Amino acid sequence: MGKVAFLGLGVMGYPMAGHLKTKGGDDVTVYNRTTAKAEKWVAQYGGKHAATPKDAAEGQDFVMACVGNDNDLREVTFGPNGAFAGMKKGALFVDHTTASAEIARELHAQAKQRGFDFIDAPVSGGQAGAEKGALTVMCGGEPEPYARAETVIAAYARMCKLIGGPGSGQLTKMVNQICIAGLVQALAEGIHFAKRAKLDIEAVIATISKGAAQSWQMENRYKTMNDGKFDFGFAVDWMRKDMAICLAEARRNGATLPVTALVDQFYAAVQNMGGHRWDTSSLIARLER
Repeated sequence: MGKVAFLGLGVMGYPMAGHLKTKGGDDVTVYNRTTAKAEKWVAQYGGKHAATPKDAAEGQDFVMACVGNDNDLREVTFGPNGAFAGMKKGALFVDHTTASAEIARELHAQAKQRGFDFIDAPVSGGQAGAEKGALTVMCGGEPEPYARAETVIAAYARMCKLIGGPGSGQLTKMVNQICIAGLVQALAEGIHFAKRAKLDIEAVIATISKGAAQSWQMENRYKTMNDGKFDFGFAVDWMRKDMAICLAEARRNGATLPVTALVDQFYAAVQNMGGHRWDTSSLIARLER
């Protein structure tokens, strides 16, 4: 697959970069804002780490990134020490950050001006999906660069698809988060109702999960929701960041998202309960206060 750099070694990026090394056998260079994390990754997987995004990107065929938000993305791409300053002509930058469609289009335009390609490629599947190499990746950009990116992304994805032009990956991730928000709230209310009705939760879920109510959230989160344990997935703080992106885009495109806006406020209440780092299934905690 050639020479690859990976920028951002958080709970997602760390295992994703690891799959590039272990499955692809690639020559992998990593960068992380906290150097100790990059040193730990190199000690575990091999490869090398760079002092700046620019240093990491220099001479690479592919540069992958997975950071926190639009501002973090600008920090690792622009400026004299940003990755874009080190990218060679004909290289490809793949951004796995969940960010705005606006910045995806901005970075795509900048990349084109500088003679390399850009694909926005946010992921779904959470930390568990990253660790298992089973992420879903939704992409925006042109077909030819996407075809090159797909060969690298395959190291940590079970599903990867080009949705449309620049920004389409980010817009699709917004659809993903909008759908999840409503599902988790509905599941929280269903379990809460069943408990108040003094039903056997295991029996209820075993039955309704075989019918129209079935969902990934039900299969994977009902036990921990019922037990009041919220350390198994995507943090509330990050979900609120994503929902803010969704609601901002809806204001631009005229979409009406009443349930999403309401669930966003429910997550704000969870934050006020101290649940900033609880996973998204903690919506039930608000109902059972």
